[in-house]
Amino acid sequence: MKIVLPGGTGQVGAVLRRALTGAGHEVVVLTRGVVGDREVSWDGRTLGAWAKAVDGSDVVINLAGRSVSCRYTPANLRAMMDSRVQSAQVVGEAIATAARPPRVWLQMSTATIYAHRFDAPHDEATGIIGGREPDVPGYWAYSVEIAKNWERAQEEADTPHTRKVALRSAMVMSHDRGGVFDVLLWLARLGLGGPVAGGAQYVSWIHAEDFARAVEFLVEQDGIDGPVNLAAPGPLPHRAFMRAVRAAWGVPVGLPATKWMAELGALGLRTDTELLLKSRRVVPGRLLEAGFSFRHGAWPEAAEDLVRRVRSTRGPR
Repeated sequence: MKIVLPGGTGQVGAVLRRALTGAGHEVVVLTRGVVGDREVSWDGRTLGAWAKAVDGSDVVINLAGRSVSCRYTPANLRAMMDSRVQSAQVVGEAIATAARPPRVWLQMSTATIYAHRFDAPHDEATGIIGGREPDVPGYWAYSVEIAKNWERAQEEADTPHTRKVALRSAMVMSHDRGGVFDVLLWLARLGLGGPVAGGAQYVSWIHAEDFARAVEFLVEQDGIDGPVNLAAPGPLPHRAFMRAVRAAWGVPVGLPATKWMAELGALGLRTDTELLLKSRRVVPGRLLEAGFSFRHGAWPEAAEDLVRRVRSTRGPR
């Protein structure tokens, strides 16, 4: 197949590009940066010559959007909103005007759309959309609005010949440098991989291999459209999640962090504590119902696999 990846130069894009190219597909990346091999320049906002790559393609997987690994200032939150909504809108325009539109458009979304919750998991049928939870920072609701508008931009696109799927993805865990797992492993190796703010908040995750496999699976499932949770079936509390990271590397202890310590750490890392403190208890209802089988469904085993990959590519230290 010919697969177009708008915004495919980030961490998730690297995971998909590697997997899809390895499977023999022709992959074209749309990028705002310097154009390399099999890459096409675009601005993520306006139609241009890049739309020729979409016309005649089989699949579009739109990953474009400003990274969430930043301080959640008003300016950064607005940039997150604009980059996601505008890119989804213009991808929809390119598909709508194509002489030979792709048969499926997978649009990145996020599991953050669901409410901060401890008592029960969110699947696509019964999950509660967030934004009105009591006793959480007010700006968390804006993250939910970003996700809702992101999905709405895809829903409203006039693309009757193209099936549309919104990928409500949990954190994608890969062995690549600079990814989420790389940061968590670094903290654990420093002895800082203990529970944060008590560690009761749930962590939803998906192994990079299963993320890529799920994407390929959804491309072939003609009967599936709309939102789909891309998350492993075993979300777990943060304290257990980090215990498994430490065990996989062989770190005996991890210092716990209070909420204010987490705030200081997030400031130093130029990121935001919502990524640590929001309880994301998300499960893959529709994937399991459709028969998808996870290779890495339990976090302790997945963490061990990722550590093996890290050590095989970077050495034992």
